[in-house]
Amino acid sequence: MDMKKLLFGLLVGLWGCVCASAQETYRYAERDTSALYLDIFRPDSSAQTTFKGVAKPAIMFVFGGGFSSGQRSDPAVRGWFRRLTADGYTVVAIDYRLGMKGYRMGRGLRGAVKALDRFLLSQQMGVEDVFAAVAFLAKHPELNVPANNIVISGSSAGAIIALASAHAIASGQTDGLPKGFAFKGVMSFAGAIISKKGAPKFREAPCPLLLFHGTADKIVAYEHFGLPRRGIWGSSYLATRLKKQERNYSIWRFHERGHEVAGYMDAMWTVEKAFLETNVMQGTRCITDALVDDPSLPTWNSRGRVKTADLYK
Repeated sequence: MDMKKLLFGLLVGLWGCVCASAQETYRYAERDTSALYLDIFRPDSSAQTTFKGVAKPAIMFVFGGGFSSGQRSDPAVRGWFRRLTADGYTVVAIDYRLGMKGYRMGRGLRGAVKALDRFLLSQQMGVEDVFAAVAFLAKHPELNVPANNIVISGSSAGAIIALASAHAIASGQTDGLPKGFAFKGVMSFAGAIISKKGAPKFREAPCPLLLFHGTADKIVAYEHFGLPRRGIWGSSYLATRLKKQERNYSIWRFHERGHEVAGYMDAMWTVEKAFLETNVMQGTRCITDALVDDPSLPTWNSRGRVKTADLYK
């Protein structure tokens, strides 16, 4: 074998690994003795960072893992990050406190109610940490991530936090945020909103929402799980509410798919791109309500089921 060619190949491979993992890391908050960090991935140098004269938003990603595990820049989502940066988007992947870490659920109805309250607390902690990350970016303009131009995206627990963050802003709960702040959009992969005050309502118009959910999801409710005033309201319920209020939203329902939809970020890139360019950057109220039955989409086993812990393996 030609040693020069071998050396050249090794150098190219090493450079590819460096580029794929290149990031900037900053500590954005200290909460409950926990140091919280965020990673910034910049657009490729050759990428177009505007669309029809409008600056592309940064994509803030909130990882999944049942509020008990996961990491902000897991290797499993790096391919999606690279797809975004290659198309001119900045990616900001954040930590948040894991409110369910080490929690052991009790038995029976009492145990379920206590667990739901703990999930609600975990959601609230996640929202607080998202707001802190936004405030950090606003206080540090030298990082060149405009805080007034962010789309928040999340998977599973992260999608719950993303939706709850947008809902909090639409409800006037903006403590910790820069004055007048609102996300430019939300992309939710198998998300929901947890509440103990009844079904969530959007008091004011939220930012544009893009919802992905499996109709047979047994981990995060597709419609509603729990009691009439205490439970989890999923993407299908939220879409019904948004339709009645004539909001800017789209939902993609995956027929008989389970929680594996939480990992469809890369698979749904063309849909995300259209949403970002049309609903977000152009401000067009373009609504899609689609039922998808596509056997080519990823599954984790023959039954299409996945445990939360499997999402990021």
